[in-house]
Amino acid sequence: MKKLLLWIAAFVVGLFLLFSACVAVVTALLGDEDTRAGGDGVGIVEVKGVIVDGQETIRQLRAMKKDDHAKAVVLRVDSPGGVVGPSQEIYAAVKDLTKTKKVVVSMGSVAASGGYYVSAPASLIYANPGTITGSIGVLMKFSNLEGLMDKVGMKAFTIKTGKFKDTGSPSRTMTDEEKAMLQGVIDSTHGQFVKAVAQGRRLPEEQVRGIADGRIFSGEQALALKLVDRIGSMQDAIDEAARLGGIKGEPRLIRLPKKKERALDYLVESAAQRIGVLADSESGVSVDYRLGW
Repeated sequence: MKKLLLWIAAFVVGLFLLFSACVAVVTALLGDEDTRAGGDGVGIVEVKGVIVDGQETIRQLRAMKKDDHAKAVVLRVDSPGGVVGPSQEIYAAVKDLTKTKKVVVSMGSVAASGGYYVSAPASLIYANPGTITGSIGVLMKFSNLEGLMDKVGMKAFTIKTGKFKDTGSPSRTMTDEEKAMLQGVIDSTHGQFVKAVAQGRRLPEEQVRGIADGRIFSGEQALALKLVDRIGSMQDAIDEAARLGGIKGEPRLIRLPKKKERALDYLVESAAQRIGVLADSESGVSVDYRLGW
């Protein structure tokens, strides 16, 4: 029996080592063959899904800035938006990159709220005719469970250091003073959004404010409002970026490999982000540039 257990343990360890080796090989090979071949081309950076943490996107944008082979960059955006801080950080990184290279945004199925925010400072913006974009607004969400707690006989007690410290608590009704305080935060953050769009698109702030009420637009509507520059596909954006970068013929696409990380770390981080998004949406703790959901 002892010998059998040793054989089983050895087999499990062997499988683990084989899996680890496969992960290492796949990680090392991430990226296009064109990327490893060298030569000038167009950089590709993607913003996909809810924007919770912008560090990987910012890392790639900074790397593209330093890469002499990337003559221009296409930022592919397919996002309904996300948390304010990371959206603003990506916005700043895109704006910084445009100082040295042309950045052409290609909007996918949706580039709304924070997804539009990060697109605004680009040199040129392409959208599909049916792309959902706009949604220039800010939201906070709160849940009130007071009635439910009363039904089940549950009571909540809070000890705090200031009258606003438990603002948004689901166990009680929000006061008018708390609502006014939160509205001030929302108004301030909304003003930052409007100013960023106005600066990025070179539009008067009043013009942007007139459509910055959270409404969404199709790509065609956004073109008429000067929120995007052209209607076209990602290939159109790549071709234009190549032209702006002085590249003749079919451009080589430069995709940077993602930062290497252990498979377990990736799974844990992904799960944590998903839980964080769910918790934020339920508790209203975060201020979001996100499509209204």
